[in-house]
Amino acid sequence: MRWIILALILMTSGAAAQERRPSHCIAVADAAPGISYLHKANWQEPVPEYSVRISYIAHASFLIQTRGGLTAVTDFTGFVGSAPLIPDIVTMNHAHDTHWTAFPDPAIPHVLEGWGEFGKGIDHYLDLGEILIRNVSTDIRSQYGGREDEGNSIFVFEVEGLCIGHLGHLHHVPTDEQFAALGRLDVVMAAVDGGTTMPLPEMIQTLRRLKSSVIIPMHWFSRYSLGAFLTGISDVFAVQHAGGSSIEVSLANLPDRPTVVVLEPEYLIEQE
Repeated sequence: MRWIILALILMTSGAAAQERRPSHCIAVADAAPGISYLHKANWQEPVPEYSVRISYIAHASFLIQTRGGLTAVTDFTGFVGSAPLIPDIVTMNHAHDTHWTAFPDPAIPHVLEGWGEFGKGIDHYLDLGEILIRNVSTDIRSQYGGREDEGNSIFVFEVEGLCIGHLGHLHHVPTDEQFAALGRLDVVMAAVDGGTTMPLPEMIQTLRRLKSSVIIPMHWFSRYSLGAFLTGISDVFAVQHAGGSSIEVSLANLPDRPTVVVLEPEYLIEQE
């Protein structure tokens, strides 16, 4: 099966930008081989061929850019900075108001809420050709000690053969069924605050099971909480400080060893 998937990727390598390279989220359980570094980039530069750019904006918001020019913002709050960017897709979660907005710009073509009717969750499967966005629902704590079943969404972005997952405001270790629905995630954005989402040992347990090639910490409120996470996970994962807010990822440059890549949050500012 692995060789079939790799053959399909090679066959489609010359496809137009609007066509999506086949991903291996579900079909392949092993990390794609690659070299051990990632490219730092500016969010306004053209995205190289076969690559995806990921920029850390703030809190749990990331900008994902494709080489064909599509843009997606995760856990969208309505503000990304002073740059006049209207994303093509935004995803949101509603455990806290720092992860969503009730008034997204009506010019945004695709607004994907990570929740549905209380306790029933929601299903998304948005195929835009170059990128496919789907979700896996998880539970969250609700007000007054209660629980909202399927109130959070882990969004998965399949693009350029990569599977990129954003865990959202995850409050518990996913079930076996949820792990299976996620499949193989090459890159994962994970909340590492250690409290408002989930305790660090449980988050580290989740990340160990996912075995993603690249982990990008988010939702860290201080250098202390970030440091606690890096200390707790560094016995298994390498740690790399990117030295900026953006990286470019491709199947060719995924690290050989699972690596935590620390990005510095930075609002989007248009530069001349």
